Amino acid sequence: MSKQNQWIVGVNAVASAVENDAEHVREVLIDSGARNPRLVEIEEQARRRGIEVRKVAAQALDGIGGSVRHQGVAARYAAARTWDEHELAGLVEAADGRALLLVLDGVQDPHNLGACLRSAAAAGATAVVIPKDKSAPVNATVRKTSAGAADRLPVVAVTNLSRTLRELQKLGVWIYGLAGEAQPSLYGLDLAGNVALVLGGEAEGLRRLTREHCDGLVRIPMPGDIESLNVSVAAGVCLFEAVRQRS
Repeated sequence: MSKQNQWIVGVNAVASAVENDAEHVREVLIDSGARNPRLVEIEEQARRRGIEVRKVAAQALDGIGGSVRHQGVAARYAAARTWDEHELAGLVEAADGRALLLVLDGVQDPHNLGACLRSAAAAGATAVVIPKDKSAPVNATVRKTSAGAADRLPVVAVTNLSRTLRELQKLGVWIYGLAGEAQPSLYGLDLAGNVALVLGGEAEGLRRLTREHCDGLVRIPMPGDIESLNVSVAAGVCLFEAVRQRS
């Protein structure tokens, strides 16, 4: 698992880091003038876990989050939980024949990536797989949008997505790509076993090599007069169809 220092901001993102990964939170900064009871909870929980808490002026927080609203709290975090690709096989094997993977082929908007992580965590996914290039990094915006999912869910960054898909197939994982022009419907798939659902990026969709390494391409039926869904919405639809079948 690779690690790096970074700042995370926002009530949900900081609360999740303190609750789920306190050993990697170096300090928490809280707006001294704020009156949000959630900030009091974060302060108390951080102090209980031995994390340094500093009260600062709101202006001191303004420059930390960049364009992300800090909501009166920030944390210096010493671990961006991006898992190494060699750990993926172990995650699949530990799922005991019911692995559910979300593979994102080039999602570059951090808000979309964060929303996809949130849906994947809610669906109990085994992991989310992203390419190391042509993808948004797991940054402060992703963490805030994911509402803590980035701390709970393995996010596996891989060097070569096509090779990773081949390796997953060798592990008994069925690979299904989402493509608007495909004829088979998502709802005709058996999603109860080891499955990877592959969605493309905002602009180009699935890349050619990614398509070629899928066991099948399917579409989400859309009777309305819209050609495509936002990638995070499509991810939620696919993941929760798997949840429905498995329950």
